[in-house]
Amino acid sequence: MDDHTGARIEQWFLTYSQDVYRFLVYYTGRTDIDDLVQETFIRALKAMQETAVENPKTWLFAIARNVAIDERRKTKLISWLPDIFLQHLVSHDKTPEESLELSENKRLLYEMINQLKRSYRDVLILRGIKGLSSKETAEVLGWSEAKVNLTMHRAMKASQNKMHVSIAEVMNDAIT
Repeated sequence: MDDHTGARIEQWFLTYSQDVYRFLVYYTGRTDIDDLVQETFIRALKAMQETAVENPKTWLFAIARNVAIDERRKTKLISWLPDIFLQHLVSHDKTPEESLELSENKRLLYEMINQLKRSYRDVLILRGIKGLSSKETAEVLGWSEAKVNLTMHRAMKASQNKMHVSIAEVMNDAIT
């Protein structure tokens, strides 16, 4: 790693770490994601040598999404293992303080988002909550803009059906 690469990743961290943090909170439904944010920037640093990055924010969101997916796979594997192997592990449940941190509406929103299928969840978070354009979302997900727009429409419908409220209310609660 040269000084230029280190300075660039440091600048990106200062500029985008809060955006990546909030994206991961919505994506995972958890607030204890500092390790995932750190892993995102570590992977970005490692990949910077081989990758030409035109839009660092969308590139970092794509990496964060993959980090979250890897974490979910690992968690599923751990939950599958017999209890005898897991007795020494710490619980992943939220502490009372963390539970109080989230407002009731946001908690319901996190639960609803996590019940959606992955493609809906991805688009809803990136477009509806993070405010990325269709083009930026397509870049993060590796999709066409048409697929992003269609999936966003379907995700909004699925959200309305799950929460029995208008999508405007869902997005307003997510942003505030």
